[in-house]
Amino acid sequence: MSQKHLKEAFISNLNGTSLLEISAGLSLAPLCLLGRGLLLILYYQHYGKPLNSRKYSLLLDFLVLVSPLLLSCTVLSPIIFFMPAIIAAFCAGVFSKIYSQRKHETRVPFRQIVKDFQETYLDPEYIPAITVFRVYVNVLTSISILAVDFPQYPRRYAKAETYGTGVMDFGVGAFIFGNALVCPEVRQKSYVTQPKFSNLARQLSSIWPLIFLGVGRLLSVKSIEYHEHTSEYGVHWNFFFTLAFVRLAASLLLAILPKNNSWIVAINLAVLYQLILNTTSLKMFILHGSNGRDTRVGFLNANREGLLSLFGYLAIYMASVQVGLSLLKCRNSVKGWTEAVRFSLLTVLALFVFLRVSQAYADPVSRRMANLSYCVWVVAHCLSFFTCFVVTDLMLVFTKLLVKGSSVPCCWNVVKPPNTSTKRGTEAVPIGREGKLSHICLISAINKNQLLFFLLANVMTGAVNILIDTIHSKTAFTLCTLHLYMFFNCLIMYILHAKNIVLKFW
Repeated sequence: MSQKHLKEAFISNLNGTSLLEISAGLSLAPLCLLGRGLLLILYYQHYGKPLNSRKYSLLLDFLVLVSPLLLSCTVLSPIIFFMPAIIAAFCAGVFSKIYSQRKHETRVPFRQIVKDFQETYLDPEYIPAITVFRVYVNVLTSISILAVDFPQYPRRYAKAETYGTGVMDFGVGAFIFGNALVCPEVRQKSYVTQPKFSNLARQLSSIWPLIFLGVGRLLSVKSIEYHEHTSEYGVHWNFFFTLAFVRLAASLLLAILPKNNSWIVAINLAVLYQLILNTTSLKMFILHGSNGRDTRVGFLNANREGLLSLFGYLAIYMASVQVGLSLLKCRNSVKGWTEAVRFSLLTVLALFVFLRVSQAYADPVSRRMANLSYCVWVVAHCLSFFTCFVVTDLMLVFTKLLVKGSSVPCCWNVVKPPNTSTKRGTEAVPIGREGKLSHICLISAINKNQLLFFLLANVMTGAVNILIDTIHSKTAFTLCTLHLYMFFNCLIMYILHAKNIVLKFW
């Protein structure tokens, strides 16, 4: 077999892993974020000033926010179920140290601290969990697209061939979910009256880079005979095209239908699509082509997975729009967000119950078709992933109340209670401190140029695969390569952020 066919076989005919293992892996990101925040608060408590060194901030962020995730999906994957407990124990130890080292004059009873925490008001203009969710989906995707070509990346984490739940199967849906959270229809203020199709026009002008990147990827892959998984999207289709067309179709639907009912549209789309799959020959067409022999003759046959899965991804996008709209409701207090977390967890529980029913009576999860079970699974896991970040932020706000003046980049600002002139709400974090520190935050750096980060990761992945025989690499070489690859990508984003450069001109 040629090197191209060897690599294609290496990432084909896989069946995924369990939902429990994916949940264990996803819990690592919020725990890493919590650990990094606690370390910064401990540093402030010890030295009386924030960590201002750009060099050490980048190093800390990379070692705590990125490296554990890279290791967990390679050499530490055999102990993935123990990893959350290990990191949680580390976080508990750091918190215990912070709590025990509080200044004597600021010590108050724990019950009073909890009461003050519940009455704390948060900046309603910025929800850090949205930013962190989108950045981490990007980071995890960037790690996986290269790591999957190395033998140290477990085959069960790669995309499943037809049915199954691989880590990378989740990543595709999570990307769609994260994009919808910040779409124009969600960010638009409810009291602002705009022409009905203004958001559609905005999306038309914003998707051309995705079309351009999709065409660029298609031409480059075909010209250099780069290995590709044809049953993933088809012969000519790729994820950039999917993202562009889903955004455009969603904006058209949201221009016609009330956006507050987008969850109804999502359910109808997913259920109707599943009914068509089960009652017609559409499923057989997607899996085996029009002649039942996996033909790729003709544009529709050649790209049937990419074209027909658009219905499922559109359902995920519409469901995410509903989540984004619910997040914009006035929840400017810890108490309000605690209630939101409770409601979110109940929704996740209901979705997982529905997923069990869907898999038993409709169809198992299939990213290749983006069927009903896949849509429910992605929304359930994305919502639980996002909720974990909200809980992490609330825990960091609580810790900052213990150490007055401390600050964590990309964490909630504590603000004055509305209609009061007291300084009670601002004692924990002075107004403006978070924004001042944002320039030394890796999360902010990636967030500022997310599409560029994803594009750079794709280009670097291609370069590494061309230069290196990845499938025969030793463990030490693999880890060095992956760390250098991720550090280079992060460093470029960090430099651009430090110079306040945003490469977005559309």
